[in-house]
Amino acid sequence: MSTIDSADVVIVGGGIVGISTAYYLAKKGIKSMVIERDTVGSHASGFAYGSLGALGGPGIPGPGLAVAVKGVHLHHQLAQELPERAGINIEYRDRPSLSLVFTKQDSEAAKNSLHWIQSQPDYAVKWIDQSSLQEIEPRISDEAIGAIHVNGTADVEPYRLVLALTQASESIGVTIRHGHITGLVGTHSKVKGVTLDSNDTISCEYVVFAMGPWSGEASPWLGIDISVQPLKGQILRLRAPGAPYQYSISWGDNYATTKPDGMVWAGTTEEDVGFDENPTPEARDKIMASLLRVLPALKDSELVRQTACLRPLSADRLMLLGKVPGWEGAYMATGAGRQGIVLGPAMGQITANLITKGQTSIPIEAFDPGRFSK
Repeated sequence: MSTIDSADVVIVGGGIVGISTAYYLAKKGIKSMVIERDTVGSHASGFAYGSLGALGGPGIPGPGLAVAVKGVHLHHQLAQELPERAGINIEYRDRPSLSLVFTKQDSEAAKNSLHWIQSQPDYAVKWIDQSSLQEIEPRISDEAIGAIHVNGTADVEPYRLVLALTQASESIGVTIRHGHITGLVGTHSKVKGVTLDSNDTISCEYVVFAMGPWSGEASPWLGIDISVQPLKGQILRLRAPGAPYQYSISWGDNYATTKPDGMVWAGTTEEDVGFDENPTPEARDKIMASLLRVLPALKDSELVRQTACLRPLSADRLMLLGKVPGWEGAYMATGAGRQGIVLGPAMGQITANLITKGQTSIPIEAFDPGRFSK
């Protein structure tokens, strides 16, 4: 038998974006309901690397920069707020980074990017040559001919962050409900509610679709093309001999650092394999081969855990963020790809501002959720 419940705002998805939206709405006095079909933080938001910086990624430099900068600032605020509100250490820490280069061509490209990067506030950025790199971290392979050295970056433990946001949100009125959304109630002119697979209906004035790589399920409900697909990524956690690495080290699409749990986290892959979330030996071997080329001292490491997750990637690699065209009360916040953790709080705050104020100070025109239908 179906039942009818109600909420001012229903948020579909319990990842970093959905929970952040609920948190910032609650801080404005709006009590929302988050619908999650599994458990909060059980997909990409709970298994990401957690590096925080605004100096790279799709749309940077460009329309993504302002959102990333806001995301970094909000993470700093959350690091002060959440331990007190939720009693959870989210393991936020300042973490300098090294972006390695291995060829003369890549070296020239890196140096050419310095002017733009050095113009960004809150960061101290410089080029270091091979000898300086070896002084900083002698365990890096001498195949690396230099690096961009950045002070001002940070990292966080993503699952702890989502868990803390969830508990803090619940303490100020947010409801977390298990369920699977199967449809939207209303017309193109007005949202009236959502239906669940349990045949329950939840009436509401606003719906936020923060469904990650599953966002395409909402296409027939909204009547627009939501071109978001899963991008699989895998990470290894290694028990390594020797001193912890003091930098977040990256090269190409890969990275490694020692996390507060004492493990070296290393990744990642970019796999177009649909909704398969299973770790694979092929990814393990690929990550290890790349890692040992750059950090050969890790050859005696013990593999403790391998994780895999699906990130939401749009057709043009930019977010879908803002009001759904043709609807009153429908909003979308998804498609952050590999930048989900750093962008998530900003996407949530922007969405909360759109709902409560009807506007946001950050330009989001480039992220129009209806752009793939035009």
